[in-house]
Amino acid sequence: VGITVGAGIYVLIGAVAGHAGTAAPWAFALAAVAMALTVGSYAELSTRFPVSAGEAAYVRAALNSRVASTAIGLLTMVIGIVASATVALGSAGYIGQFVAWPTPLIVAGVLIALGAVAAWGILESVLLASLFTLIEVGGLVYIIAAGVASGVSLAPVLAPPPLEAHALAGIGYAALLAFFAFIGFEDLANVVEEAKVPHRDIPRAMVLTLIVTTVLYLAVAAIAVAAVPAADLARSPAPLALVLRTLTGASPLVISAIAIVATLNTILAQLTMAARVIYGMARQGDLPALFGHVHPKTATPLVATGFIVAATLALALTVPFERLAEGTSLATLVVFATVNFSLLRLRARKAASPHPHARVPLWVPAAGLATCLAMLAAALLA
Repeated sequence: VGITVGAGIYVLIGAVAGHAGTAAPWAFALAAVAMALTVGSYAELSTRFPVSAGEAAYVRAALNSRVASTAIGLLTMVIGIVASATVALGSAGYIGQFVAWPTPLIVAGVLIALGAVAAWGILESVLLASLFTLIEVGGLVYIIAAGVASGVSLAPVLAPPPLEAHALAGIGYAALLAFFAFIGFEDLANVVEEAKVPHRDIPRAMVLTLIVTTVLYLAVAAIAVAAVPAADLARSPAPLALVLRTLTGASPLVISAIAIVATLNTILAQLTMAARVIYGMARQGDLPALFGHVHPKTATPLVATGFIVAATLALALTVPFERLAEGTSLATLVVFATVNFSLLRLRARKAASPHPHARVPLWVPAAGLATCLAMLAAALLA
């Protein structure tokens, strides 16, 4: 939940509202439905193949192709890098409320500090992420409570949007951006080796993540666009701070501090995930063995982590925020489509697994594949 919430609502609500207007909650709902199908496929595959660099392992098993496996593993790594860069830029908008530093300096400080935590150890990273999660979810609950107490009318923003081409196109593109807000559950597939009972705990964690984040997103998105004009949200570098100030008149610094925690949580998780993907691919022989080296004291892949931090910093300092968010969503859709196809292929071959695993109806990966391809097509044609 912490991985997903950080990037999702604190950073992207402004961009989503800018395209969907008062229909922003519908964009989040559409993204959640699309994501739910792929969650089912990941739940089965991650327990069939409980290894790091999971996506690469699924493709190798399904297609029996090392080239395809390496390509999808590298794409997964790139997603982690681009997502980290996206959220690092988002965090700079909130941190800038407290310190008058240049954005590049803030971004560099954030990435280097969190890279050090990721290199320190998986337990330390998870404990810090757990603390961050409590804080960031508490911030969203605070906004929801403030919205309810203020008596802001939600009926106009929850009404079905008009069936007009322009409005639907805006909601569709906003849903692509909102899709980024739900990215995070799949990171569980790349730390599945850390789970003690993966076939039980990983599917539960994925489903609970989707449910909790969907409820929070819909509520906060509805309150945000009901309280603040969508154009103002889109222009604000700290949109939820603007929402809270409008609702309560309180200083935006409290919610800005919570938003900083939320974005840091996502960056930490993405850096850790991307480093684990490189490590897993190196262990499978798809990348140089140097990336598979684990430090004896920290028990973490230091070389892989250092590479991810450096690549993320370079990207964050050279590419605009919304372009990064869109790129992350497109690349993620490609990976998700491939994961759904891999499960269909394995089920068609009646491939067995030596591990106890979850099992979903066959229509789930089929619908997941169709949905991902449709969203890709819509984004590329927009």
